[in-house]
Amino acid sequence: MARYEITTAKSAGFCFGVDRAVKLVYQALSEGRRVATLGPIVHNDAVVGDLQARGARIISDVSELTPGETLIIRAHGVPKAVYDRLKEMQNPVIDATCPFVARIHRIAAEQTAAGRDVLIAGDPKHPEVQGIVGHCNENCTVFRDAKELKCLIDRKCGKGLAIVAQTTYNKLLWGDCIDPLPKNDPDLLIFDTICNATAARQSDADALSRQSDLMIVAGGKHSSNTVKLYDVCSRNCRTWHIEDAAELRQHADEILGAVKAVLEEKGSGHVLRIGITAGASTPAYIIKEVQTNMSEIIDTTAAPENEEINFADALDQSFRKIRKGERLKGVVVSISGNNEVMVDVGAKQTGYITLSELTSDTSKKPSDLVKVGDELELVVIQVNDAEGMVQLSKRRVDEMIGFENILKAQEAGEVLEGTVLSVVKGGLVADCDGVHVFIPASQSGLGRGADLNVLLKQKVRFVIIDVNEQRRRAVGSIRQVQKAERDAAQAKFWETAKVGDVFTGEVKSLTSYGAFVDLGGIDGMVHVSELSWSRIHQPSDVVAVGDTLEVYIKALNPETGRISLGHRRPEDNPWVKFTNEYQVGDVVEATVVSVTAFGAFARIITGVDGLIHISELSTERVANVKDVVNVGDVVTVKITGIDTEKKRISLSMRAVAGDDEAPAEEADEVVYSDEAPAAEAEAPAADDAEA
Repeated sequence: MARYEITTAKSAGFCFGVDRAVKLVYQALSEGRRVATLGPIVHNDAVVGDLQARGARIISDVSELTPGETLIIRAHGVPKAVYDRLKEMQNPVIDATCPFVARIHRIAAEQTAAGRDVLIAGDPKHPEVQGIVGHCNENCTVFRDAKELKCLIDRKCGKGLAIVAQTTYNKLLWGDCIDPLPKNDPDLLIFDTICNATAARQSDADALSRQSDLMIVAGGKHSSNTVKLYDVCSRNCRTWHIEDAAELRQHADEILGAVKAVLEEKGSGHVLRIGITAGASTPAYIIKEVQTNMSEIIDTTAAPENEEINFADALDQSFRKIRKGERLKGVVVSISGNNEVMVDVGAKQTGYITLSELTSDTSKKPSDLVKVGDELELVVIQVNDAEGMVQLSKRRVDEMIGFENILKAQEAGEVLEGTVLSVVKGGLVADCDGVHVFIPASQSGLGRGADLNVLLKQKVRFVIIDVNEQRRRAVGSIRQVQKAERDAAQAKFWETAKVGDVFTGEVKSLTSYGAFVDLGGIDGMVHVSELSWSRIHQPSDVVAVGDTLEVYIKALNPETGRISLGHRRPEDNPWVKFTNEYQVGDVVEATVVSVTAFGAFARIITGVDGLIHISELSTERVANVKDVVNVGDVVTVKITGIDTEKKRISLSMRAVAGDDEAPAEEADEVVYSDEAPAAEAEAPAADDAEA
């Protein structure tokens, strides 16, 4: 016995519009009505045959109706003139027009009433297109491709135009038509009315057939979309187009022969991959029957008795009543522009979700949130049996689930995350899984009087501090989360921190005596004397709030919570650099930085100045220092003395000029530029700073 896997394409079978139409016929028959359909309700002989056996007639024109007979309009829709005739005839009518098609009818009627010409992409002989034309008051033209559209636009230049497409129009052709057109022309409105179901079905079939050894395509021989599926699959592997399981049995010998050929080619250990897809006119029970019979053909050549299938019962398995307030699951079948999502809820009604009921985030589009094939949990807002529509909400279900999670989070003390949607009187409103949580200004984590708008559209973390279950309202606190995080960070810091540890932190505040730096949830203080090797008067001379500093711990006091930090690195000490690079006797260039009555101070390197005594300015006697040098002058001097203990340097211009004889007056001493002024002695020592 061959090892095999049978996979059915996710999008195989009835589209929801056809499914709805067929169910409406079965429902009308079950109510005892006399039923006629305007044309075959579906391109599937088995379904149509079963309906006829139950009493449903097929007519080609409404004039064939008998008095009191109920007419069912199929999913393709009909022209407005047909509705007008039916109104005159007063026969009961069940309108099974696909909601996507009905939407195009509304667009066509509205646009022609507004004076626009409607251009329709599609096949002029297709019944759906003929129905659309019948709602345009004759102000319309059908085109097949981009070339025909361009000719129409050129010919109608200056007129108001609206462009729509048959629901099954080719997506690629639609792109060729629309992409070259201007996007902001007020005289040209474009409505994307293509149903995604057909494209999705073909795409799924193509992907499945590429992975399969054999493919079975189930559907009516006159169904154009089923024939297209066969064409797609047969390009990739051996494919059979059958209407039902009975026809599949007729090909059993061929299928077994193909199986044998595959195993001979790929080896007896190969796992045979069989794919199944079906056209939009093929009901689910036929697909299931094909699956079962395909397994039996592979397992044995004996043909077991086929179970008798009750078509109506099989369809009724997914036929259900929808009630307002009910929570249910639905599958996305189409996304309509920027404001609506169509959903299959397994009932005669078609479900739709407006953007406002999909999300509370006005910046999002439906395509940002869902895609075709997604299963959603929804709640019913309104049921309209007359139009065959049911309005649904995902947002409200999200809110219900979200509020349940809010209650659990409050009980557990869990930290939640949300996005701030708006700033309101007294605080903020944040969205958390569809639930609006109010955060008072006092719990925002910002200082008193701060601008709350800095948090707008930002993600924030908060805990729930109060809940009103009856009104479904919750209050949150960002501040409590921040405090808990700070407490945890501080506890961790005191457990692990030691003198000498290096941190990179942000300057949080400045005082006259130092800068406070965030070490990650806890602040330490850098004394003003530790901020620079150069002489500074106040911290703001060298740092500002928001700057990043690399600091190290100089001292810790867990009892008082004080942390003293250092910033100056010994290797950056100007005096150390000077003594490492210079010695007595070196001749250097220096810049005059100040002039006094007894001489001039000249900078050798940043942070290190030396004194040129008045007696060392020249080989001649100098009465006024400014007669020889001024601030900013660059002079060549000789280092004549270095007092390492007092950090003082003596310089001489006269020695460079050649006169090394000592002057009559003794040279004054040099003051190293980093000595702090007396005022700084009043600042608190770094070790005593408050952390």
